[in-house]
Amino acid sequence: MDTLFWFRRDLRLFSNEALIQALNNGAKHAIFFVSEKQWQQHQAASIQIDLLKRRVTYLQSQLADYGITLHIIEAPSFCDCTRELINFCKANDVKHVIANTEYELNEVNRDKAILHECDELSITFTLYEGDLIAPVGTVKNQSNEMYKVFTPFKRAWLKQYQDTHFSLPQWPLTSEPIKFDESDLLKSDGCSDKWPVDDETLSTVVDNFICDKLTSYDDQRDIPSVKGTSGLSPYLALGIVSTKQLLINIQQRYPDILTTSKSKTFTWINELVWREFYRHLIAEFPKLSRGDNFNEKYNAVVWRKSESDFKAWCEGRTGYPLVDAAMLQLKQTGWMHNRLRMVVASFLTKHLLIDWRKGERFFMQHLIDGDLASNNGGWQWAASTGCDAQPYFRVFNPIRQSERFDPTGKFIRKYLPELENVPDKHIHFPHTYLAATGKDKECYWPAIVDHKAARERALAAFKV
Repeated sequence: MDTLFWFRRDLRLFSNEALIQALNNGAKHAIFFVSEKQWQQHQAASIQIDLLKRRVTYLQSQLADYGITLHIIEAPSFCDCTRELINFCKANDVKHVIANTEYELNEVNRDKAILHECDELSITFTLYEGDLIAPVGTVKNQSNEMYKVFTPFKRAWLKQYQDTHFSLPQWPLTSEPIKFDESDLLKSDGCSDKWPVDDETLSTVVDNFICDKLTSYDDQRDIPSVKGTSGLSPYLALGIVSTKQLLINIQQRYPDILTTSKSKTFTWINELVWREFYRHLIAEFPKLSRGDNFNEKYNAVVWRKSESDFKAWCEGRTGYPLVDAAMLQLKQTGWMHNRLRMVVASFLTKHLLIDWRKGERFFMQHLIDGDLASNNGGWQWAASTGCDAQPYFRVFNPIRQSERFDPTGKFIRKYLPELENVPDKHIHFPHTYLAATGKDKECYWPAIVDHKAARERALAAFKV
């Protein structure tokens, strides 16, 4: 064997340019490391690990159809990955290793160690930027610095790519099936079974979204009772689909999409650019991987240490129906609607004045689409410690958010059936109604904080 491909969070075949390059170099073998200890240290949710294992099992089968062997190797931590990779290369006379870049600090340090070991053995270790349209470091301001605010980043990103019609290299192989053995390391407990992992189904999901929902996404994306989002975030997080692949599919239907950024059709593309932005940030500022505030000014904020309030938030017992329903959605399904992620993050950091890091960790432990760059970016945005920091404008009123985005309480009632009979006009904050009917104590939790008082407390805390 001469060339080896290393799968990471790029669990796809036909839109994986690094893999295709490896195959064009003659690669007949690929490798995937099962790093349970490392995943636990990174707070990866069990439902996400289950989805990953199911997808790798599927990949192993698909690759075998093309005569490629995917080796599944146990490497509990990243330092084990280094040792196991080098041992595999030595044992199999591997001269070239190809992989896609990962941008988080531990992953970067792992790759530095591997590059050093490979250099010692005259093995080339080539990394592609397969997770991004714009490679890290290519979207900078006039001072040659990384943008720290999203909107100018987006403008620069669009200027670079508005005339680009993306394409992918052709898949180089024809069917040449070989036998393979399923690995015990990839045993699934089935907790992610509601999320398909085969390419045929995913292709249909993507096409249906682009054809049926892309134009209505702007109008429906904030309504949690409606399936108005793409549902693709778990697949983007594991690289099962790529941003470039999605853009290609969209451009086939809307060729001028990147020149019409004011259109409603562009709104979802905007989310993909946000994703790029957060990746550039985490690559450019390693401190984000260490849990540091992006904006150091807010290191002076004194967070409250209330385990009882944090527990109530985690368990959906805050007494604010939209917040509670959202947290129950997360715990029951492993996913949360994006609008609600902002609402509950604002509630934890502003209403309860609890450190955003606790919320960030809880999300990672439960989200099927957990992704450090996006999760960290979202939490610091909500906490006003990150980019676009606006502490005075980002104290979401959970009652108004509920009235605006769940006006009839359809979403609330789905996850809080105890409020099923509360009239629409009271569903967003039912305490007065429940007290009047004598059901307040047995029916629903009291509010753990007063909105107005909490807002004032938060604004005072951020005057640093």
